This record gives sequence, C-alpha cells and structure tokens, in this order.
Amino acid sequence: MCLSPRIFLKLLPQIKFKMEEIRWGIIGCGDVTEVKSGPAFNKVPNSRLIAVMRRDAEKAKDYAQRHNVPKWYDDANLLIEDPEINSIYIATPPLNHEDYTIRALAAGKFVYVEKPMTLNTESAKRMTHAVEKYKGKLTVAHYRRAQPLFLKVSELLKEKVIGDPLFIRLDMLQAKKAKLIANAAENWRINPSISGGGLFHDLAPHQLDLMVFYFGDAKKFSGISVNQNKRTTIDDMVTGQILFENDIVFNGNWSFNVTEANELDLCQIYGTDGKISFSVFGNEITLESKGTEVKYRFERLQHVQQPMIEKVVQYFLGHAENPCTAEEAIKSMQLMDAFTSK
Repeated sequence: MCLSPRIFLKLLPQIKFKMEEIRWGIIGCGDVTEVKSGPAFNKVPNSRLIAVMRRDAEKAKDYAQRHNVPKWYDDANLLIEDPEINSIYIATPPLNHEDYTIRALAAGKFVYVEKPMTLNTESAKRMTHAVEKYKGKLTVAHYRRAQPLFLKVSELLKEKVIGDPLFIRLDMLQAKKAKLIANAAENWRINPSISGGGLFHDLAPHQLDLMVFYFGDAKKFSGISVNQNKRTTIDDMVTGQILFENDIVFNGNWSFNVTEANELDLCQIYGTDGKISFSVFGNEITLESKGTEVKYRFERLQHVQQPMIEKVVQYFLGHAENPCTAEEAIKSMQLMDAFTSK
C-alpha cells in the first residue's frame, strides 16, 4: 500500500524509528572529561561524539579541536537543540544537573548525567519524574559499577566465598589537599550551593553507590557531619551508618584533615567465612577466606568511564537494561543527605 505524503506526515509522530548510533553532545567539557570520559565516546561501538559545550567559547573550541570533535558551542540550549545529537552527557557541576537533564529530556534526547546525580534527593526526584513525563532515558554515571574490579567484588559476594556478609567498614581519610579530588580552575567542590556539600559529596557517591549495588535497599541510616578544620564553611568530617534490608551493617568515615602519612582508602567487607578488602580508588582486591589470602590485581583503565559508556550505549540503543537508573541513584542521594543533615 502506498501512502500519500499528507497521510505519511500525519502518521510520522507515531512511527518508531530504530536508533542505530548514539550521537553524543557533552555539556560541560571541563578537565574531568579530558581523559576519564570524553575520548571514550568515540571508542565505543555505535557511538560518536558530535559536539561539546562550555560557557567559555575559546575553551570549548580548543577542546573540540584537540579531540577532533566536529562542533562546539558556548550555549547549552544550542547543543540541546542540535538535531544531529540524540544523546547528551551532562558533566557540569551538580548545580546544573537538574535543569539541563530536564531540558534535554523535554527535547527528546537521552541523558547520561554525572554523579552525584544532583544537589539533593528532592532534585533527584524531579529529574526522575521528568523521565516519566517525557518517556525518556536517563542513566547516572556511577561508573564503578561497570569496572572489572568492582564486578569481581560482586562476583565474590554472589559466590559466597566469605560466607554471608555481616558488616562493612569503609574509611576514606585524606589530607587537607586531597590528591583524589579532580583539579578545577574554580574550586566549586567546596561550595555547597554548586556541589551540594564539600569534598564528601565528590567522593562518597562512588562508595555509597557501590554499597547499594552490592547490598540493596537500606531500611535505616543516619550520620554525623561536622566542620573540624574551620578553614571553610563546609563540613570536612562525615560518619555514616546503614542497616540494609538483609541486616548487613555499614559504618563509614570520611575525613579530609588527616596527615598524608595517615591517608587511607579502604573498604572491608566481613563475612562469616572471611573478608574482602579493596580500595575504591585503587586496583587490587584482597580476599581472606578459610586461612588463605588471594590478591586480584587489575590494570588501570585509560578511560575510567569507558566500560559504563559501553553499557549506556547498549541501553540507549535498546539492547540492554539501564546500568544505573535514576531510582537507584536516588538511594545514594538519600544516604548522603541523611549523613550530612543538621
């Protein structure tokens, strides 16, 4: 049957076209995207980086030229409206995540948004509602879920090599000038109105999301947050406790005031038959079980987000499940809010 042009145009909004390639635009092509994420968009199958945006036009142009990106913008709206782009990676500070996410979803774009998902739980819920309203797709960049080291931890837990998990102890202790914090021209990470909090809000999303990934929903959680150093107005010491639905207990400490000699990045999962230890920012797992010790070492990834971006592309193309939904990301937002509430 041959349809007239008039009838075809009338039916066009109802026709579902199969997406064959994810064509990306980046909002916020700052320093964090230089190696960790940006280049990976062109290395993943069926994925291509089309355009980048930064408010500083010269820096946006420079980024595009250095990374062989065809287009650059200094206006986020122009990137969102670009018809060649079907998916957007939002890599701005958290303050802008909600606004850009909702605008992109309203424009019919799929969204991959950096962690933390946004400033707080209420903002995260509004983003989730936008996904439903516009029938869009949103993935949150809790990218450690997709890395080999953390998938190995998940495998060891599922195989019960340490028996039934009992409790987790996590210590993230950093000196006043923490080397793990990404560099930026403007230290927005210690401005709560932009970041949602202090350095805790930059590092804890990685750790707390892994706890949710491994142990599921929490039925009870609380914490203490204080400003011990008084150098800034933000809290630099946070402790948090979680009781998961399966009665596994979590205790975490985040301090940004210790000496360099006392710096520590260690997560220890204790079970009825042993212990799994690893660094969230390292490349090794130590398994102690039944009187033996085994170490698993992993190569450091050139682009730490590439495994996650591969999963996101497959999800956006309709070939896989969402590797980190908004609903899952809200769980770690709730934990951070509870640990730092006054």
